Parts: sequence; C-alpha cells; structure tokens
Amino acid sequence: MGENSGYKHYVAGLASGVSMVIVGHPFDTVKVKLQKHNTEANRLKYRGGFHCTTRILRTEGVRGLYRGAIPSFVGMAIESSLVFGIYSQTKQALQGGDYSRKPEPHIIIPSAAFAGSIISFVLCPSELVKCRMQIQGTDSVVPAYHKYSGPLNCAVQTVKTDGVKGLFRGGVTTLLRESIGNAVFFSTYEYLRHSLHLQLKDSSFDYTNLVDVGIGIVSGGLGGIAFWSAVLPLDVAKTVIQTTTDKNLTKNPFKMLKSIYRRSGIRGCYTGLGPTVSRAFPANAAAIVTYETAAKLLGIVRD
Repeated sequence: MGENSGYKHYVAGLASGVSMVIVGHPFDTVKVKLQKHNTEANRLKYRGGFHCTTRILRTEGVRGLYRGAIPSFVGMAIESSLVFGIYSQTKQALQGGDYSRKPEPHIIIPSAAFAGSIISFVLCPSELVKCRMQIQGTDSVVPAYHKYSGPLNCAVQTVKTDGVKGLFRGGVTTLLRESIGNAVFFSTYEYLRHSLHLQLKDSSFDYTNLVDVGIGIVSGGLGGIAFWSAVLPLDVAKTVIQTTTDKNLTKNPFKMLKSIYRRSGIRGCYTGLGPTVSRAFPANAAAIVTYETAAKLLGIVRD
C-alpha cells in the first residue's frame, strides 16, 4: 500500500464498514439469536438458521432482522475505518518503504493482530448493545423480551446497572476474537489478492476494472469465511457473556466454552455456524469491493 495514502485508508475503511452492515446485519441477528437461545441448559429453541429467520420474519417482519442495526452501523463504521487505517499504517512501517514485495506473514500477521486488538476497545460496547437489542423480540418460540426501548436506552440502562465497565463486559473475549480473526482475515485476503492478480497479469486475459471487482469478491468473501471459521467459538462465548442476566456467570471465554461444550458438545461451540458462514462471504466481499473502490477514488496507491 502506497505511502501517499495517509488518512485515506480510514475514509475507505469507513465506507467499507457501512456496506458490510447493510449486507450482513440480518445474518448477524439470526446468529446472535441462535447463540443466545440454543446454548442454554434447556432444550434448543430453534431448529437452525432457516427456522430462526422464518420465525423473525413471521413475527416482526424485515425490521426484526435489522434489530440493533443502529449501534452496528456506528460500531462497524468506526471499527472498519480503524482496522483498515491502523493495519495499513502498521504494515507500511514494518515494510520500511518497500511496497513492491509479495505478502509476508511476519508483516501481515502482527499488523492485523495489532489493528484487531485496538478496535476491540471500540467494538465491545457497540456489540454489547447490538447483541442485547437483537435478542429482544416477540417470537413465541422464546419468551417475549423487551427490556430496552432502543440502543441509547440499552446503553444507559447498562451503565445504571453495572457502571461504565458494564459496557465492556466480554472485552477480553472481543480482543481475542478480533486480534486472531483479523490476522486470519488479512492473511487470507492479501495472499489470495496477490496470487489472483499475479496469475491474471501473467496470462493473456483481458484485464479490466470488472476483474478487480471479481478478485475483491473472491478474496474478501473467502477472507471472511476464514475469519469466522477460526474464531466462531470465541464469538459464541462473547454473545453469552454479553447477553446474560446472571452477574455471577463467568466472563472467562475458555470457562464459558467448557461449560457450553459440556451441555451441547462441539456443536454448541459452533452455534450459528450456518448464518455466520452465509453472512461471511457476501458481507466481507461487499466490504472489500467497497474499500478497494473507495481507495481508487481517493487515489490510494496499492501494492
């Protein structure tokens, strides 16, 4: 990535985050509902992602799938802006001015992990509010739950009950998820992007902007699948920790996963896999295509 980019990576990243929420939030709502209600000690509430989706649409309509979208828009816009900006600047610093080299693990992994760890402090409060809003609803399969009138009310009530630290419940789990997940995502994205561009440039293929979009879709989509495949158990633990009403429940993600494993086996640790994978490809493909398009419009030089 070119040294002339400066603040522009942050702007392109912000646009990327908005597009990711538009495409991916409905899948995320289904994932959170499954993770909350299908990991409890009593019987499974939903038979799977499709059953959960149809229940939400039947009782709440499309609006139900975008429950909690406002904090998600804010959180993802800021998160995406920071992760792309911090990753790009850290990568440039580690490259030492050489932007023509192929992707290298000792540069990509620490840059992405560092960016992920920083954004976790921003992401944790917004995701806590998002998840608590998403588990509300009128579905007869689970008890009716309307504790909060909106995202702001949720944040205020959380602070009143648990103090400011209550907004950071699940912070350690979020940090682990984001640092590991982003290292996996950017490694997959960078290597696929480099490899596909190299192969097409070495062939007699007619190279157009449409090809760039196609490469963005493939590299971004598969990067997203790699991200969630690597950290979904941590995400399950985070959802349970952030949405529980039991103040005595452990906040240790590994103890939480051990508890879920005892009740539901490995399947419980991967609750929400279907909607998560279904969301990962289109949402991350949209994010990368938006980011790369914005980068071109802003004049960012890519390596």
